[in-house]
Amino acid sequence: MALEEAERLADRSLRGWIDRTFKRGRVAIGLGWLHLRRSGRTVLFELPLSPPDGAGWPRPPGGVGGLKRYAGIVARVEKTDEEWRRELTPEQYRVLRQQGTEPPFSHPYAFSKDEGVFRCAACGAELFGSDAKFDSGTGWPSFTEPAVAENVETETDTSHGMIRTEVRCRRCGSHLGHVFDDGPAPTGQRYCINGVCLVLERDV
Repeated sequence: MALEEAERLADRSLRGWIDRTFKRGRVAIGLGWLHLRRSGRTVLFELPLSPPDGAGWPRPPGGVGGLKRYAGIVARVEKTDEEWRRELTPEQYRVLRQQGTEPPFSHPYAFSKDEGVFRCAACGAELFGSDAKFDSGTGWPSFTEPAVAENVETETDTSHGMIRTEVRCRRCGSHLGHVFDDGPAPTGQRYCINGVCLVLERDV
């Protein structure tokens, strides 16, 4: 759903729902977005980082009023090349910031069956869930879909004499991998992601 449509729905109905559900419209948020799932469709509503009085947003009990999860982007992370080099390992920098590719079968996440959330190794944005991970046999971690679609972006990649669809983290612009139309049902997509670009936040 387009952000403009989400904003229209927010203006018409969500604010009243918020006021009825939480005190004075104080809603639980992650990094600035309220992520609702209604009738199988995902809607994002951008909210201030803090209430007008400066206090923090409280977290309600899980599942209250249809609140499912907190999406992970507020604004793009902008850093200099020097800062990225300082904060990332050499291999992370090569893949994330220079559009490199790790060797197949070289990263433990290609074989991991642990449950949890895979976040961007550069900025921490929530990217993929273990429930969407599958064994593609390619040697790279593979997923059928993002955990939060709005946290990834794609663009055409014509490098190496091929036409592919590159996958990037929308929050920091880092290269993640590529997506192909040869995945399993129900999406038919295979997000082929470099393990070095991910950090697994395991369920406890």
